[in-house]
Amino acid sequence: MDNCLFCKIIAGEIPSSKVYEDDEILAFKDINPMAPVHILIIPKVHIDGADKLNENNTDVVSKIFAVAAKLAEEFKLENGFRIVTNVGCDGGQTVRHLHFHLLGGKKLNTELC
Repeated sequence: MDNCLFCKIIAGEIPSSKVYEDDEILAFKDINPMAPVHILIIPKVHIDGADKLNENNTDVVSKIFAVAAKLAEEFKLENGFRIVTNVGCDGGQTVRHLHFHLLGGKKLNTELC
């Protein structure tokens, strides 16, 4: 997508602090971290959000979760971590490209709202 921030990061048009990359997945540090470890994990193929997943593209989610587990180990999140995806404007999704937040490095609040 031409105006998608994350597509521009994938294309190298916008710099990021990459922590993982393969042919299908990119992970980078969030520029506005909400925890000591706050990594965004995104598919390289543009999917607007979790509401646009279907039988043709859901395999990317299992790959993202595998990357999240690898990064949690790498960043020593042995006491736990959180994986979050927001959907749509009311759900707090600010970039309309499927992405997951990996958060950890401290005891996280149990309230979600």
